[in-house]
Amino acid sequence: MSWDVSAVRRQFPFYANLEHPLHYLDSAATAQMHAAAFEAMGAHDIHARSNVLRGNHRLAEAATLAYEAARASVARFLNASAAEEIVFTSGCTAAINLVAGALAHSLQAGDEILVSLAEHHSNFLPWQRLRERGVLLRALPLDAVGCIDFSRLEVQLGNRCRLIALTHASNVTGALTSAADIAAVVAAARAVGARVLLDGAQRVQHGPVDVRQLGVDFYAFSGHKCFGPTGIGVLWGRREALAELPPFMTGGGMVGRVAIDESSWAEPPRRFEAGTPPIAQAVGLGAVLEWMLALPWERIRAHEEALLLRLLAGLMAIPGVALFGPANAADRLPVIALRLATHHSHDVCQVLDSRGVAVRGGHHCAQLLHRALGVEETVRASLALYSDADDVDALLAALHEAARVLA
Repeated sequence: MSWDVSAVRRQFPFYANLEHPLHYLDSAATAQMHAAAFEAMGAHDIHARSNVLRGNHRLAEAATLAYEAARASVARFLNASAAEEIVFTSGCTAAINLVAGALAHSLQAGDEILVSLAEHHSNFLPWQRLRERGVLLRALPLDAVGCIDFSRLEVQLGNRCRLIALTHASNVTGALTSAADIAAVVAAARAVGARVLLDGAQRVQHGPVDVRQLGVDFYAFSGHKCFGPTGIGVLWGRREALAELPPFMTGGGMVGRVAIDESSWAEPPRRFEAGTPPIAQAVGLGAVLEWMLALPWERIRAHEEALLLRLLAGLMAIPGVALFGPANAADRLPVIALRLATHHSHDVCQVLDSRGVAVRGGHHCAQLLHRALGVEETVRASLALYSDADDVDALLAALHEAARVLA
């Protein structure tokens, strides 16, 4: 049985309320939000809007129960060992900064962080900033198509490496970091006593993740990438890895006892959730992850792969198009970066937008990757479970038109 795109689109208010035809191919930046998230957040703010924890009235108790139920939903989506391994943040960027900021207290001059040139700025700049403390930043290079070159792992990994931070899937080329490569990285990290963090911002939109099977120590993602609200993100941390970290931010809700000369911190995850958390957003994220858990992911992946192959074949037939990323569809997500002759990506995107096709142009917060590929910017089209063949065909037709108009 094939994936029914028409049926799933009816579950997205964006598609139900379109006044003009629009082919939305920018889901790698922000996916459209599912009705489950809208409904859960609306119901929460109408019937249970209150602050969590410490409240002795029924609304506070209801809010706390809803917030913790959302934490349990995230734990199920990631196959975490316990809900206490889930920390809510404002986004993937905040989750990675949390680890970097907390880890900084234990780092010494000469310690090393290993990243790759494929990283989004959110998984590079927090580690680069640790150079202020004398920490050395090392980077794995890329191969000719923009994938991480893991053959250089042994060369780049020193005995003083304290953490390896890598993308689970590139936000530019869609290249997946394979389970075999992740296992090799984890084994190498364990040999030198380092932790491993995966940036899962792009991966989570395409189905549940098993963090226990991955074997990493930290996993980060954002709600708005996986059909949920903005302003909510997740840091999963292995229980012992979280226990080692001091708080990154301090304030209400994350302390044990406060005295004039010293204070004690709450156990994770509270230790990392200072102040009022994004309660309604967490409730919305929990609802949409429960929806995602029930989906037929084998059918969805087959649908997305078929669209990807259709798009790749069509792009290769357009004169002047250069493609980046793996040639094998099994090694990538349905995210495509391309150049159209020498035309700037912003010009191409404007022509496409005038034809009702929404894609993104620029360096996509991945300047190091683009420079490694020998370009400064690209046009990026990204497909999701609500994309269909009409979207692909509209993009191809609009690119043909862009080639004509910009010539």
